Amino acid sequence: MMAIYRDFRPWLLLLVRRRRRFLVGALLVWVTLIAGLALLGLSGWFITASALTGIALALGIPARLDVYVPGGGIRFFALMRTVARYVERLYNHNTVLTLLADLRYRVFGHLTRFDDARLHGERASDWLSRLTADIDTLDNFYLRLLVPPLVALLGVVAVSLFVAIWLPGIALLMAVTLGLLWLVATLLAAAWGFSHSYQQVVDQQSLRRLVVDQVQASAELMSYQTTQWHRTMIATQEQQAFNNQRRLGRKAAFINCLVSVISGLMVVTVVWFASLVFNQQLVTGPVLVMVALIVLGVNEAFIALPASFIKLGASYAAVRRLNALTIDSSSAAPVVMLTEDVDLSIQVNQLSLRYSQTLEPALRCINFQLPAGKRAVITGSSGAGKSSLASVLMGRLKATQGEAVVGGVPTWHLSVESRANHFAMLTQQVDLFDASIAENLRIANPTASDEKLWEVLKAVALDGWVEQLPKGLTTAVGEKGQQLSGGQGRRVALARLMLCSPQVVILDEPFAGVDAATANHLAASLDQWLLNRTVIFFVHQFSSLNPLPGVEYHWHLDAGKLSQCALK
Repeated sequence: MMAIYRDFRPWLLLLVRRRRRFLVGALLVWVTLIAGLALLGLSGWFITASALTGIALALGIPARLDVYVPGGGIRFFALMRTVARYVERLYNHNTVLTLLADLRYRVFGHLTRFDDARLHGERASDWLSRLTADIDTLDNFYLRLLVPPLVALLGVVAVSLFVAIWLPGIALLMAVTLGLLWLVATLLAAAWGFSHSYQQVVDQQSLRRLVVDQVQASAELMSYQTTQWHRTMIATQEQQAFNNQRRLGRKAAFINCLVSVISGLMVVTVVWFASLVFNQQLVTGPVLVMVALIVLGVNEAFIALPASFIKLGASYAAVRRLNALTIDSSSAAPVVMLTEDVDLSIQVNQLSLRYSQTLEPALRCINFQLPAGKRAVITGSSGAGKSSLASVLMGRLKATQGEAVVGGVPTWHLSVESRANHFAMLTQQVDLFDASIAENLRIANPTASDEKLWEVLKAVALDGWVEQLPKGLTTAVGEKGQQLSGGQGRRVALARLMLCSPQVVILDEPFAGVDAATANHLAASLDQWLLNRTVIFFVHQFSSLNPLPGVEYHWHLDAGKLSQCALK
């Protein structure tokens, strides 16, 4: 139990930050429940009292009944229940959405602190599953695992105290029985369904991964004639998940049945004891009916508890997966800030990099120096290690041995803010979002004016094309920039880079996907923008014919080894 609490604790502490909203939401749920019970009990009392008064008058027995006070009370509680229910739904759903946003912000914050090796160590679908499915599972914390049991307990206390005004013994019986019912609906349900609900999350994750593999690797599966084998794996996993879900459903049905049986027996017992008290003329008929109806209505607070607590294991599985994102102290780098006037030269000393579960290192004993404000080019074929070296220089990968130093500080130790303010990198994979051209550009500079956007678009030879578009800068680029060609997407990313003011710039194949004339235009624009900046170009080949402006150093990377070359 303590281990479960320790795993839940970080997320409960995040919830406690908004404890005021939590308590207000719980109060609204409780008010809704009490208003409903009051409406039910008062209506039963009024109907019974009216019937008895009518019978007495019919028999000629003098009787009178004030219909205005209970009638007004019925209208008040009916209106109160309706308004409280509406406000509670609106308020609590807004609270849950806010909490889910907090959770996603926290998880995404962990992801931003991971290096490229950790991010590429798992599939993108797994990261997405943590940001969506796992966090959505945690909404049980608020709406299903915290508020309902608290409201049920408070409801038991309120109802027991109210009934104790007329029937103290029956109130004690109700308190004990409802307390037992609360334990069955919460702790017993959670313990009994824990393993199956935990396995349900595991099965869904495995099934999701197999289905994604079936879609993404369909060509490979067909070429190796293993499609049917993989489909059999999916069918087997699906059947396993179905069997586990069916067992969980049976347990949930049994717990619900047990709660209903206990509730029914309690109602019968209360009515029986109340009738004995009635025979002794210690309580009136309308009060007896009111108590019976309130006891019957209080079961509403327990109806949703078993279905929620029996899935506690699913929430625990999601929490454990999210806790795995926490960076331990051994892998967390110290945070160092760069000063504004520091000399941002680049020094690489005995740098080696080996990825986990690989036979050969990606980089081997690399040494070079690039003075501040100078430009260099590093060439190499695909797989030579250019992208790995660029990631180490940007501080996105930690070297196995040696270090890359910029401004006297190892890049791995630099804070995220320092890297964002002083570094900029154009990668081979362009990241564009499903938004307009202007919105994608303003990611680099949210305050940039339209004139500034047109300026950088002109620098990358895209201004004429954007002007011809019906919506101009507000044209949507589509998900991952699918409405743009490869060359256009890279130039939008390059224009976005030009809206920054970095001192160290790394450009990986900046002229890929463009023709010679456009490449020369980009080179002229880059030559002006890169003035007084420390720059490294990563390209496959380099010669005097290549449009790389102002290059003064040339190194060649081959199988992870760096050698110096003479400029031609």
